[in-house]
Amino acid sequence: MASLPDEMNAIEITGPGGPDVLRQVRRPVPRPAHDEVLIRVAAAGVNRPDCIQRAGGYPPPPGASDLPGLEVAGEIVARGAGVSQWKEGDRVMALVAGGGYAEYCAAPAPQCLPVPDGYDMVKAAAVPETFFTVWTNVFDRGRLQGGESFLVHGGSSGIGTTAIQLAKRFGARVFATAGSAEKCDACVKLGAERAINYREEDFVEVVKELTGGDGVNLILDMVGGDYFRRNVKALAVEGRLVQIAFLDTPKVEFDFTPMMLKRLTLTGSTLRPRSVQQKAEIAEALAEHVLPLLASGAVAPVIDTVLPIAEAAKAHEKMEASTHIGKIMLEV
Repeated sequence: MASLPDEMNAIEITGPGGPDVLRQVRRPVPRPAHDEVLIRVAAAGVNRPDCIQRAGGYPPPPGASDLPGLEVAGEIVARGAGVSQWKEGDRVMALVAGGGYAEYCAAPAPQCLPVPDGYDMVKAAAVPETFFTVWTNVFDRGRLQGGESFLVHGGSSGIGTTAIQLAKRFGARVFATAGSAEKCDACVKLGAERAINYREEDFVEVVKELTGGDGVNLILDMVGGDYFRRNVKALAVEGRLVQIAFLDTPKVEFDFTPMMLKRLTLTGSTLRPRSVQQKAEIAEALAEHVLPLLASGAVAPVIDTVLPIAEAAKAHEKMEASTHIGKIMLEV
């Protein structure tokens, strides 16, 4: 640590509000705690939870940095006590609970993964948040198996583009919803059998037709609101709905009769508040099942836009305009 600067540039949320509340400031360089590493950040991902935090709706968990940013890639420059699996100079990509919009970021060592061969830092930083989220919700909680049918809403988002690729790679029939012809085309190119323009078609009717009236085995949803009832209609007997966010409202009135008659599983999760141990287990699964796919090019993060970190406000504006396909990234 003696060779590192005392201060760094970082992007701070000055108060709840729109993208204009993001400001570049000087902050102390964090010190890695026990079982943490300090990363010199080369790139960070922008995710919708960052925007929700900025607006005042998603405070960081206790002990986490108040700076936004949930995923980074860079070089380890220092280690806290107890870290033996990494060394200074290692190139890593990491899932963090905050602090990614900065020149340096402390990360739990078990939440780091090696940068795949052939990846630059921007591409590497686009991996953690979406791949951790998709793996734990689609394959762990959602129990997706080869041969099953899978519907992901928001198919052109960072989560959606990741879910399409992984589900297809592991042998599922994949369907997706998106809001334009361009976004639907992107979903199909990534592996969706059918992309449904939700502005023009009813996804319930389409998936019923595609599955011979049965419905799909698994739905990954981040919309909520009226989609909840429609998702239940679109599910097959013994189907599973995994809720991971609410672009609409989290509150609905619901008749549980269809759930009982079709023996459905309705579940959901958040990632950020989970323990380091729980996130470490996801990282281990990704290392075993997904890192080889990333290294071979069989799957890859989809990147829409790369901006300098000083333009974080512009990145948030683009995120909230929902015109992007894939990830929005900040380069440090």
